[in-house]
Amino acid sequence: MANGKNGTLYIGVTMNLPERVWQHKNHVNIDGFTARYDVHDLVWYQFFENMPEAVAKEKTMKKWRREWKIKLIEEQNPE
Repeated sequence: MANGKNGTLYIGVTMNLPERVWQHKNHVNIDGFTARYDVHDLVWYQFFENMPEAVAKEKTMKKWRREWKIKLIEEQNPE
């Protein structure tokens, strides 16, 4: 998720993507990272068969350089 082009990026995992996006857009967790930085746009997602795989990918991507994340987003979601 992001708060606009060239803005803050957020990486997370969930078992219910539509609900989680709604929570971010509506600042359900007012003390959370996404509320603090107004992160509300879903810019990329990947489906996994199980949570351990998703968490492993999340941890890997959180270590990536910002440029790598932006490249992935732009390649798979050019809008």
